[in-house]
Amino acid sequence: MPSEKASGFEATPSVSVGQRIRALRHQRGYSLRVLSERSGLNINTLSLIEKEKTSPSVSTLQHLARALAVPITAFFESNEKKKSVSLLRAAEQKPTNINSTWVVNLNKEWGGDEVQPFLITLEPGADSGGVPIVHTGYEFAYCLKGKLTYIVENETYTLEEGDCLIFESHLQHRWQNIHKEQTQMLLVLVPAESRATPISRHFE
Repeated sequence: MPSEKASGFEATPSVSVGQRIRALRHQRGYSLRVLSERSGLNINTLSLIEKEKTSPSVSTLQHLARALAVPITAFFESNEKKKSVSLLRAAEQKPTNINSTWVVNLNKEWGGDEVQPFLITLEPGADSGGVPIVHTGYEFAYCLKGKLTYIVENETYTLEEGDCLIFESHLQHRWQNIHKEQTQMLLVLVPAESRATPISRHFE
């Protein structure tokens, strides 16, 4: 896991950010006007982005990610079909920095939505925010190193290296790195709804 901040988000040559935004918008049945209202962005700006006539800033992508309920990394993923078997080498795992948290999407090459595994590295004090998280399905957290606190329905669970927690994720929950050093965990989300992306709610 890198020790320096990521310089930004970069799309691979085979991925069109504008086309990904349009595809995600169509999947949700949103018109440009609806997406404009949900994101607070100008409708003409959205049109130019989708037509690849202008490049969105990271701030703009964050607004769009919230409006579309996807992680910001979704804009840089291809539309390849789900594979039956997928091998993701360590060298291919590219972390994305969100605030004080590094996120690696471990099912990026597989492309399925039924199981969504992530490698999460939290800087000291990093947390999921003040608003409790609620989404469908189940959540599994395994502490790889450091010390992690999960609060589920006002019950506090402290996870140390080797500890794991699984719960129904419709229960209100939050997490925080209470360790003085980096904490790393394996986070597996199993949403009950097709195409759901609950990981975005963990970094709002």
